[in-house]
Amino acid sequence: MINNRILHYLFRLILGGVFIWAGIIKITNPLGFAQDIANYQVFPQSLSFFLALFLPWIEVICGVFVITGLFLRSSSAFLSCILAGFLVLIIVTLIRGINVECGCFGGLGRQVDYKLLLTDSALLFFSLNIFLYRKPQSK
Repeated sequence: MINNRILHYLFRLILGGVFIWAGIIKITNPLGFAQDIANYQVFPQSLSFFLALFLPWIEVICGVFVITGLFLRSSSAFLSCILAGFLVLIIVTLIRGINVECGCFGGLGRQVDYKLLLTDSALLFFSLNIFLYRKPQSK
């Protein structure tokens, strides 16, 4: 993992900013987000609504924590789990050949494709680096 203080802060700003932005957009349209979740054809309708109500708030809170440094390890671990789960969902969707928008940014979302897989892989790399980061020791 990268152990550079400046990159660590940059990763925190990018990861936190992305999750705050995505979460706020989803919070403003929970029914649309519930439909986006249902379009993956993986979760039952009731779970889609539950996720649409609570997941965006968790994304925003964890994003704020990552940027501010509060509960940094736990919030970056949680975001890593969300990203890993979404990567699995993307792969399953691609294998099944389902043509669906990701729902990541509400109406600004894009199709599930290999570019989305690469983007989320980069975000997972950032979150894992944040989780595993150790401050360099002073000599």
